[in-house]
Amino acid sequence: MKTVSVTAALAALLATSVAGSAYAEPVFNRISSFAVADNLPAAIDRKTVTSAEIVTATEDGNTLIYSDSPLKAIGFIDITDAAAPKAGGIVSFDGEPTSVTVAGTKALVAVNTSPDRANPSGMLAAVDIAGRTVTSSCELGGQPDSVAVNKDRTLAVIAIENERDEKVNDGALPQMPAGDLVIVKLNDGVPDCATIRHVSLTGLAAVGGDDPEPEFVSFNGKDQIALTLQENNHIVILDGRSGAIVSHFSAGTVDLDKVDTKRDGKLSFTGSLKGVPREPDAVKWLDDERLVVANEGDWKGGSRSFTIFDTSGKVLYEAGASFEHAAAAIGHYPEKRSAAKGIEPEGLEAATFGQDRLFFVLAERASLVGVYKDTGAEPQLLQLLPSGISPEGGVAIPGRNLLVTANEADLVEDGAARSHVMIYERKEGKPAYPQIRSVEKDGVPIGFGALSGLSVVPGQPGKLYAVSDSVYGAEPRIFTIDTTKSPAEITDALTVTRDGAPAQKLDIEGIVATGDGFWLASEGNSDKLVPHALYQVNAKGQIKKEIALPEVLRAGETRFGFEGITVTGKGDDTTLWMAVQREWKDDEKGFVKLVSYKPKSEEWGAVRYPLEKKGEGWVGLSEITVHGDYAYVIERDNLVGQAAKLKKIYRVALTELKPAKLGGALPVVAKEEFRDLLPDLKTLNGYVLDKVEGFAVDETGTGFVVTDNDGVDDSSGETMFWSIGKIDAM
Repeated sequence: MKTVSVTAALAALLATSVAGSAYAEPVFNRISSFAVADNLPAAIDRKTVTSAEIVTATEDGNTLIYSDSPLKAIGFIDITDAAAPKAGGIVSFDGEPTSVTVAGTKALVAVNTSPDRANPSGMLAAVDIAGRTVTSSCELGGQPDSVAVNKDRTLAVIAIENERDEKVNDGALPQMPAGDLVIVKLNDGVPDCATIRHVSLTGLAAVGGDDPEPEFVSFNGKDQIALTLQENNHIVILDGRSGAIVSHFSAGTVDLDKVDTKRDGKLSFTGSLKGVPREPDAVKWLDDERLVVANEGDWKGGSRSFTIFDTSGKVLYEAGASFEHAAAAIGHYPEKRSAAKGIEPEGLEAATFGQDRLFFVLAERASLVGVYKDTGAEPQLLQLLPSGISPEGGVAIPGRNLLVTANEADLVEDGAARSHVMIYERKEGKPAYPQIRSVEKDGVPIGFGALSGLSVVPGQPGKLYAVSDSVYGAEPRIFTIDTTKSPAEITDALTVTRDGAPAQKLDIEGIVATGDGFWLASEGNSDKLVPHALYQVNAKGQIKKEIALPEVLRAGETRFGFEGITVTGKGDDTTLWMAVQREWKDDEKGFVKLVSYKPKSEEWGAVRYPLEKKGEGWVGLSEITVHGDYAYVIERDNLVGQAAKLKKIYRVALTELKPAKLGGALPVVAKEEFRDLLPDLKTLNGYVLDKVEGFAVDETGTGFVVTDNDGVDDSSGETMFWSIGKIDAM
């Protein structure tokens, strides 16, 4: 068995990113995204929860079909022009579609019609793709999970999971009735219900052997079926024609080293886990003798990895923690899942593009796709692609050089991102993502995320500092970024400490570097006992001074406090300026404060900044930085995707910054629009990200912008980091 090291995985990824432009290798880049809500009929409320879980494509590659469980429908997307997908409508069912595949002119849809888990039922429906109508259906005798069709479209196989109830007996097996496998013959893509064969799977697995719960199915070229029993931690190989079991074996366990095992508000890849059951979800054949499984975990396991087996159960390759480390290196590690199953590889796809045999691993919790080259031995990590939230299914369309992912999470009820189907094209060029990554320290990547503020590194062209916010409040850190690399590199991380330990009760949203250290602005939240405050930190990260807000200011506080900090003047004339994100209780509607503080005299003051008028959501400030004769601020709404309307940089002349004493009338500053960031936020062809949070100008006069990915918590994890060019030339 071979286990790739994190060093090798990260080196391969970095080499691809750096060498792409020099050698014009073919790479995948996202070319479009389709919001599933755009397929809602006009009579249905736009805010209805939708989802894209499993996705497939018609044989000509021009139409996508996805399962939408909440809507009880399948949806169609016209991708004749893959860069401009169009809504193709839906077909509704009296049940929950769990999977969909294509057989010629028909879409085969597995539909869960169970009244409850104790009484599972389901059907396999045939949908005429051209007419968008259900033409026939077969009862399956249980709750289906996945469906697959063989290469000559003469057989369909359905995994009947009859899933357990996690609230019953702590989710322990057995929970009858047992699941099984259904094989049915197809005539011109239509299931012949009279040929349905149920294959019993009891007595095979050592775990819950009398209650098998089949999860995912896949055909190879010999009409053999690979089947995962996820909760049972078992894999079965069957003959599709006879239904006979060819082989079966335990998916086994994995020992993991250098992983984050605690949900504790910090990124610490120093733990280990022993004997973790793989509990695989998706399975795909790499050829007729080898299969790859995504080890999502479910009941007791989740090894955060993927594994390649032969048909006898021999492990040919184990990814270990390498995929998770690669995700962490680009800011996609979900810290809140550390005590559970980490990034949770769940979906898989495999296909040959040109001369390259590729497979794609979809990480549900990292919202990321790993692109691997199948070498026949140790696979090569080629790219990491940003996906929507919780990628569940994928389909490759090699004839058009396309890859598609279906992303199931729809956070419309939280005012956040919708479910999306995302499309990537493979052609010569350079990977557009990631735009920032970290290097390794002590054999693991520097973990990062939720970047919330930027500052120039004095005297070092091309270098910036960044901070992360309260998502990682147990270990607040200051990151050093080398912007001369492509992608930009986080080369170091300095922990902010108090009395020798990582400082607590900080929500760092702003940073400005001085000659001998830093000033940090922390956004308070009284409900969580986090104070609104300024912190003076030395070059070693030690807090030397904590400055609380004066009572006259604190009396009007809300949780939307300081979102940036910058400095004007020198020596005794040094003045710190902080941007307050939203109106406080004493502010006139539509105005926020730019607050000043003079460290020498300890004098506070403020001016008023006029916000743009809001539509939906709210409008506020996210950053302030001084360059030349201006203070630059980020003003944005809190909206995402198609709803986002305001993501801009404005500037205020320093001559306008004449603070008045707090508690009295404050002067209103004049502002001018400097740059609209919405076009920049659309360059990666995903949905528009919400939190543009950092802006700084380096020693060369080049401006840089960064987004906050919320620590991959109810977020896609994408971090955008880009240059807007020379400020003085704009």
